[in-house]
Amino acid sequence: MRQFQFSYKGKDALIRELRKLMQWSRTKIYSQMVFQVFSDVIDREEIEKVMDIITWEMPEALVFGCSTNGHILNGDVCTQAIAITCTVFEYPTSRVQLLQYDLTAENESYVTSDVLRILNENPWVTAIELLVTIRGMSMTNFSDQLSEAQRDIAIYGGGAFNGDMNNDTACVFTNIYGYADRGVIFVLMGGEDLHVSTTYITGWKPLGRELEITKVKGSILYEIEGRPAYDTYYRYLNIENDENFFSNTLEFPFIFDHNGIQLLRAPTASLENGALMMTSDMCEGDMARISYGDPETILREVADGVKTLNRFAPEVIKLYSCGARRVFWGADVSRETTPFQLLAPTSGFFTSGEFLRTKGHLNQHNVTLVVGALREGDIPEVKDTPELAEVGMEFSGQVSMVNRLATFIQAATEELEAANRQLGQAAISDGMTRLYNRMEIQRRINERVNQVNDAGAEGKAAGNIGKVSLVMMDVDDFKKVNDTYGHKEGDQVLIQLATMLKRVIDRKAPGCVAGRWGGEEFMVLLPGIDVNKAAEVAEVFRTEFNRIEFELCGHQTMSLGVTEHKVGESADTFTMRVDDALYKAKRSGKNCVVTE
Repeated sequence: MRQFQFSYKGKDALIRELRKLMQWSRTKIYSQMVFQVFSDVIDREEIEKVMDIITWEMPEALVFGCSTNGHILNGDVCTQAIAITCTVFEYPTSRVQLLQYDLTAENESYVTSDVLRILNENPWVTAIELLVTIRGMSMTNFSDQLSEAQRDIAIYGGGAFNGDMNNDTACVFTNIYGYADRGVIFVLMGGEDLHVSTTYITGWKPLGRELEITKVKGSILYEIEGRPAYDTYYRYLNIENDENFFSNTLEFPFIFDHNGIQLLRAPTASLENGALMMTSDMCEGDMARISYGDPETILREVADGVKTLNRFAPEVIKLYSCGARRVFWGADVSRETTPFQLLAPTSGFFTSGEFLRTKGHLNQHNVTLVVGALREGDIPEVKDTPELAEVGMEFSGQVSMVNRLATFIQAATEELEAANRQLGQAAISDGMTRLYNRMEIQRRINERVNQVNDAGAEGKAAGNIGKVSLVMMDVDDFKKVNDTYGHKEGDQVLIQLATMLKRVIDRKAPGCVAGRWGGEEFMVLLPGIDVNKAAEVAEVFRTEFNRIEFELCGHQTMSLGVTEHKVGESADTFTMRVDDALYKAKRSGKNCVVTE
């Protein structure tokens, strides 16, 4: 595999470059020649002219490309408006096919189903390069549906962009299907001798506590923890909702877990109502943190990526870097792209979103550098990793100030969260038995009763979903234990009773919960269980407790009441009835189960 890269400096200069390529190719054997065109200006006439020149000079070649926010040649940012690469596949088994579709929210399912059909009919495909115009469109369903492709197919690529980040006009194009301002290109590649390796680099790290996404619609994030989403940036970073909001938040995208990896999501604007326009979707219930970018952290991750790719021995490397990273780095953006040129010819562009399949899932990334590496044939003898100092990647060994401050904040946040979890657990737990306390078990009873009452008689008739029972128990003659053997022995009776309840619930009634109702009284809530099953569980409680031999007071007994909720009955009436059943058990001689 060979790659040639050059910028476009007019028709005559392009023809000279192409004819040099033709002269070179006459002495070579190759299977496919593929041109990729990058343009950071939306000029349909100029783009079509470039494609026509290439096709006229090399009619067998495939040509594809997209608009960009800038492009990369030989690992560095290209200063020309249009750049071109020519990848030559030299092995006869290597194959490339272009697919292109118009893409809208209305036809995305058709597009993905047709691509999946084609993949099933062409088992030679091992990789897909993806170029797509996003233009505010949610790519979640598109990505999820493409994730159904055969698991061994690598998928990677980027969203077409515009040289002006504030302009969402973009385009994709091929010399087969033409120019489209709303479309998607799939570059199918494969063959037994073609190998592809992919990875991604963020360098952004989580900062501060987790925040719950509470209201979102597509790429509009309305609320975080019940408050306008913008408030998060103002509260924690003092970022104003003004014309500088986008640039001020670039270093601080949200980071969250999705499909087993961490993804970044950056806001592009803050609306008057405090909602945030995001670069792609999030979901209600996602737990996100603000993250931060630190140049040295990013470069260390780049260095690790270069070392990993060196073992793959790539012949061509393609980069899909978020336009936000270009803004973040400014004039120094090539610091994270030039190291890849030490391994192989490196090209790419700055995107409106990055795509990469990881662990079987195609994910849309933001503020991320996606890397696709290609090679034909077996891995040659792996060379030593190039000296990264050649491209200005010396590391002093000192941790940057930003990194140190962020580490301090994160450690303090984790300690505070752990303390809050302990406090939260203490607030709902009984200190001695570690069961729920009276307030918490009562809250859970109220919650379940309200659910059942909301379902009504229809829910009750439908089966166990509308059923809920209570078991209430009381240690018989517990005062005698305390008076005779002391409160320490009495405490042991209660602790071991609680341990027994948890053990039996785990074995016989998973999903049920127990709490200390008060003194030597305990309550068990059994959702989805009728009174007959609850009575059986209560009998197990009684016999298991009776088997325990305490150090001083020997074997003890307890009495239990059981009842099932009636449709429309309040939680107070429900608990009063189970208390009456327990009272009847006491009056019946104790050490028994009475059903109400």
